Amino acid sequence: MATASPQHLLDEVINTGQQQEHQQQEEFLNSLETIVLTIFLSIIIIMTVFGNLLVMVALCKDRHLRKKKTNYFIVSLAFADLLVAVVVMPFAAIELTTGQWRYGEIFCLVRTSLDVLLTTASILHLCCIALDRYYAICCQPLVYRHKMTPIRVAAMLSGCWLIPTLISFLPIMQSWNAIGIEDIIEERRALAGGSNDTSCVFLVNRPYALICSAVAFYVPLALMVLAYQRIYVTAMTHVRQIETLQRAGSAPVAGTVPVIIVRSSTSSDPVEHYRLRTPTGSSHSDHAPIANSRMRVETKAAKTLAVIMGCFCLCWAPFFITNVVDPFIHYSVPWQLWTAWLWLGYINSGLNPFLYAFLNRAFRRAFLVILCCGDERYARQASCSYGHAHRTCSAASVNGTSMALRLSFLPNRSYSDNGRTMLANEHESQYSLGPL
Repeated sequence: MATASPQHLLDEVINTGQQQEHQQQEEFLNSLETIVLTIFLSIIIIMTVFGNLLVMVALCKDRHLRKKKTNYFIVSLAFADLLVAVVVMPFAAIELTTGQWRYGEIFCLVRTSLDVLLTTASILHLCCIALDRYYAICCQPLVYRHKMTPIRVAAMLSGCWLIPTLISFLPIMQSWNAIGIEDIIEERRALAGGSNDTSCVFLVNRPYALICSAVAFYVPLALMVLAYQRIYVTAMTHVRQIETLQRAGSAPVAGTVPVIIVRSSTSSDPVEHYRLRTPTGSSHSDHAPIANSRMRVETKAAKTLAVIMGCFCLCWAPFFITNVVDPFIHYSVPWQLWTAWLWLGYINSGLNPFLYAFLNRAFRRAFLVILCCGDERYARQASCSYGHAHRTCSAASVNGTSMALRLSFLPNRSYSDNGRTMLANEHESQYSLGPL
């Protein structure tokens, strides 16, 4: 009977020890990766819950916010994003960190339906906000009041919740999305190493992918691009009108004191204004502040639009492009890429409060009162600021560009009428839900 040599036995012991050490290192790295991933996903969920909950509480606590019916778009958006963080994200995080689905096939369908419903509702709210801004800034005040009646606002909000139902619960619970690809779904479950109860596999056929992506992303994206493009053009037209009014008020007229002030909303000093004309007339040196202020206005408007549209496209475009392409390339997109794009879309729900509420002065005042436990100093400051804005000036929100205009008198009546018309438009757009 042959016996192993001592050297052979020693080599086996060394190899076994190395394999065990390598296995322990892999287990440690996997555990560390899971811990880091869990912390990262938890931060996303907590920040999304906190931001959207703060927006909803602000509307309930601040009566000035409740007076503006269009602010309900932001609150309804916050509610949809809050539900994404509470209902959808936790289960997706558990499945991602554990690698298993522990809640059965029926709840898998329910969770997937809620995912499609709530994320689509969030995107449709962003589209409605863009349309509301368009009507508020690009139309005459009477047109805006006629378009955005309380009934129409309620109808738009209802559509934001009913339309997603038609592409979520109805087709998913009826398995319309799986027609023609049943074998591929079963193969994916087998590769995942689980049954229908231990794996949550969701694939869509070509018709569902095209229809769902068009309703949930591509059509709202097209409307948002058109609306914000028109808003930007209108904002620049208003800037040119302001410059015309400034020049009209530059000529000294006895008994008149024409004053026009343009202020950037991002200025850290609340009394920092750009005095573009003085009552004593104009000189060559006066044109530099005008050109500089106009450039700052245009730059801020462009940057704000770029941030809003950039965040939306960056978060959702990768997912919906993949969603359309995947059925046509035999579902060959890796699940890791799917997961990354999906969570990038979830992150948009955490960004929305910052883009649509935290940059709004009225909401910021309400947040200060809430976070400072109702400190009377902030409450009085908010009340005084609100009253002062209505008594002394017409404040305008033009795509994130806040302009306070004060016209004491204009020497030419035609310019005066133009100024009053423009100020009426700007006052109507003050609470158009844009970042202020």
